[in-house]
Amino acid sequence: MSATTGAAGRYVGRFAPSPTGPLHAGSLVAALASWLDARAHGGQWLVRIEDVDTPRCVQGADHFILQQLATCGLVPDAEPQWQSARSAHYQRALDQLVAHGHAYPCACSRKDIEDAQAALGHARERHAALPYPGTCRHGLRGRTGRSWRFNATDLKQKEALPRDGYAPSAINSIASHVLQWCDRRLGPQQQDVARSVGDFVLHRADGLWAYQLAVVVDDADQGITDVVRGEDLADNTPRQILLQQALGVPTPRYLHTPLVCGANGEKLSKQNGARALDLGNPLQALSQAAEVLGLPALEHPHNNHLGDAQTQWVAAWRRNYNGSP
Repeated sequence: MSATTGAAGRYVGRFAPSPTGPLHAGSLVAALASWLDARAHGGQWLVRIEDVDTPRCVQGADHFILQQLATCGLVPDAEPQWQSARSAHYQRALDQLVAHGHAYPCACSRKDIEDAQAALGHARERHAALPYPGTCRHGLRGRTGRSWRFNATDLKQKEALPRDGYAPSAINSIASHVLQWCDRRLGPQQQDVARSVGDFVLHRADGLWAYQLAVVVDDADQGITDVVRGEDLADNTPRQILLQQALGVPTPRYLHTPLVCGANGEKLSKQNGARALDLGNPLQALSQAAEVLGLPALEHPHNNHLGDAQTQWVAAWRRNYNGSP
């Protein structure tokens, strides 16, 4: 596949909500952070509706989210994109991975994986999926394929990213199957993808496209240079970097933001009952999000207009993250 490559110094960021319900306090933090980073670098800010997991999507939530963003003064610089309209792009990427031996069909169900791991003495941890043990990596052995997986064990040391890559220092090395990269906020990171995750799914058994493939294809096609998102998604980064390398597309820079946690100490989310944003006072909601991001309080909180507040936050963001990514 081909990617849209920006000119030197060009910045393109994005906010990519899933329309499983309205925005809540946690998702506003991610939206504001990505918008501020784009504005702080004089770049373009896009919105992508990640509705590839259709059973979880709520009818009308996509347009409601766009309305919430507009109420907060967070308006994308181009028409939003919907993943549900891009199946052909994901198919072409999968075909490319298969043709180059990076992907293979898998016949395993979740129970098959649990049974295989149990036989190895491994039990599933709470909130964590069991790594795929590679059962079908070398053939289906007469079974029928249900999904397609990426071969995460096929890691090759690369001296440098392609010349058109956005982040030449994002990948430090791949050694002993450990992928190392640097997050703009979290600093140096590493993960053994094969051991931690295993060969991950690209096309699901229910016929839907997996998030990992869809997000990599979309980021490449939209020319995304910087991904700013919640810290809970940092674990996805190494898988996405591997896919970017396998597809020959640039690797963006990554910045993962602090999370908003509920009363139980877990990440605030729609799944654990997060309430929809109360936008009767958009400035107050944004101020709370800015506080989570470590930005200073507004100079005149009761007299600020939304635009004035955003100008102050952009300047503070630029100071916190040193202007250029």
